[in-house]
Amino acid sequence: MKDPGIIQSFSNHKEKICCNGNLFIISAPSGAGKTTLCRAVLDRIPDMLYSVSYTTRKPRKGEQNGIDYYFITENDFKNRLKNGKWAEWADVYGNYYGTSSEFIDTSLASGRDILLDIDFQGTLQILDQYHDSITIFIMPPSLDILKLRLQSRGTDSKHIISRRIDAAETDMKNKDSYRHVIINNKLSVAVADLISVIKKYRTDRNADKER
Repeated sequence: MKDPGIIQSFSNHKEKICCNGNLFIISAPSGAGKTTLCRAVLDRIPDMLYSVSYTTRKPRKGEQNGIDYYFITENDFKNRLKNGKWAEWADVYGNYYGTSSEFIDTSLASGRDILLDIDFQGTLQILDQYHDSITIFIMPPSLDILKLRLQSRGTDSKHIISRRIDAAETDMKNKDSYRHVIINNKLSVAVADLISVIKKYRTDRNADKER
């Protein structure tokens, strides 16, 4: 999930067996540059798929259905929940968010690699089912620099920035739960590091297929 402040999160507890593609999970505090890094990966690895989350909240200005999120009704979300359609889901301040298990299963089975942008709680749910997922945490150089980045956006109040900093501290305490940690101090270096990690797993997977 992209939105902080998860009130409840749940897992379907259905263990997934082997698959042919890689599932890359990217997590980071707000302002650490995760969105920019994900876009760089998708630009440089054109056959990589991006998992677009579903949500019951209303679209914000400029958001496009199917690109930023899939916007659906609460009834639709709950019906999909009953039918086991979510790989992970959460109730965030009264709005539901979910990741399609059908999209992940079909894509991985066909040998496609997926980039998934979710938070720590969502990561735990995904790992509960997709044990081979490659988890990558994006770190800001420091909380002070993160605060400056959030302030420079000019989109959040001081109160919201303070909440984001508190959430970032919590997120960063969980960084050791991820396989890889990349510090986004200089964007070009962080992009190169992230691409290198992803390409290594893609190369190793292709080598395993040829054996």
